[in-house]
Amino acid sequence: MRNFELEIFFSQWEFKAKYHLTASDMESMSMKDLLGMASPEDRETFENLWLGYTQTWGLPALRTEIAATYNKLSNEDILVFSGAEEGIYTAMKSMLEPDDHVIVIVPNYQAAETIPLSICDVTGIPLDAENDWNLEIDKITGALRPNTKLISINFPNNPTGKIISAEDQEKLVKLAREFDIYIFSDEVYRGIEIDPGKRIPQIADIYEKGLSLNVMSKAYGLPGLRIGWVASQDREVLSAMERYKHFLTICSSAPSEMLALIALKNRDKILEKNVKLLNKNALKLDKFFSEFPELFQWKRPDGGAVAYPRYLGPKTANRFCEDLLEETGILILPPRIYNSELRSTPQDHFRIGFGRSNMDEMLDVFYHYLKKNSA
Repeated sequence: MRNFELEIFFSQWEFKAKYHLTASDMESMSMKDLLGMASPEDRETFENLWLGYTQTWGLPALRTEIAATYNKLSNEDILVFSGAEEGIYTAMKSMLEPDDHVIVIVPNYQAAETIPLSICDVTGIPLDAENDWNLEIDKITGALRPNTKLISINFPNNPTGKIISAEDQEKLVKLAREFDIYIFSDEVYRGIEIDPGKRIPQIADIYEKGLSLNVMSKAYGLPGLRIGWVASQDREVLSAMERYKHFLTICSSAPSEMLALIALKNRDKILEKNVKLLNKNALKLDKFFSEFPELFQWKRPDGGAVAYPRYLGPKTANRFCEDLLEETGILILPPRIYNSELRSTPQDHFRIGFGRSNMDEMLDVFYHYLKKNSA
C-alpha cells in the first residue's frame, strides 16, 4: 500500500500548527464531563472496572447500545473495533480476494481505495464537482463487472460534506441486490447533518448485504476513545472479520468501551449539542466566505464537520494552503491530500473543518491574512 498521505500530513502538522482549521471531528470533552453524564450505576462500574482482556466482539452492553442506534439490528449484528480505520482494514482484508473487483467513490478517505487496491482491481467513480458533488448511479452501473464484489461509499462525505438523496440510495441498493454485491458504507458523520431532512438510512438497516461503519470519533467528538464498529445483517461476514481481528488488536480497551457506552446512552444530548455548534459555525463560514467572493466559491455542506470550498485565487490551491500555514499557523488541507490513484481529483478545493469551538479566533486570523495579502 502507498503511504497514507493524510496521516503523514497530520503527523507532521496536527499538533504543531497553531490553528487546526481542518479538524474532521467535533469538539471533544474532558473525562470529567463525560463521566458527569453517567448514571450512578455506570459510574460505579467504570470506577471498579477490571482491567483484563475484553471480548473480541466487544462489550455486550456496548454492542446492545450500538444496535439501538439502528432500526432493525441486534447486538449480534455488531462487531466493535479500535476506531474506524481497523474496521475498514479488516472488512477489506477479510472479504476481498485477488480476483475480485471493487467500486469506490472519489474523492474519499484514502483507506477506502488504498486498502482494496492492495488486494484487487478497483474502479473510482467521481462525485461531480460541477453538480454539487452528485453521485451518478448510472456511472456505477456502467462500471460493474462480473466479478464486482463490493461498492464503497461515504455519506456525509469526507471531504465534500455531500449526502446523496434517499432516492439515489434506494437505486444503489436495488442495483447491488440485483447483482449480489456488498455495499460498504462509511457513516461516521451520520447524526450531525446540517439539514436533518437530508439524513438517509443506514445501509445495514435497509440492505441484507450492507455493512455500516461508524465510530465515536467524528459525530460524537470522542476520538481519544478509539472505539468504532461495523454493523451488518450478514453475520457470516462479521464472523470472518472477527477472526481477522484476532491478528490485529484482538480486543478493545475496557475503559474505552465503558466510556463509549456512557456516551451512547447520552447520544441525543451529545449530538444535539454538536449540531448546534455546526450550525453556529456554518453561519460564520457563510459570512467569512461572502467577504471574499473573488477568492472562494463556498456552499454549505449537507452534513459532517468538514467542507470543501473552491479556491479561485491567483496561486494554486496547494500553494495557497502552504503559504497560509507558513505565515499564520492556520492548518487547512491542500487538495494534494485527496489525490487518488483511481482518477484525477479537483486541484482547486481545500478542506476546512468547522466542528470546533474556537472558530472565531481562527477565522479572525484568516481574515486579516487575506486582507493583508489582497491589499
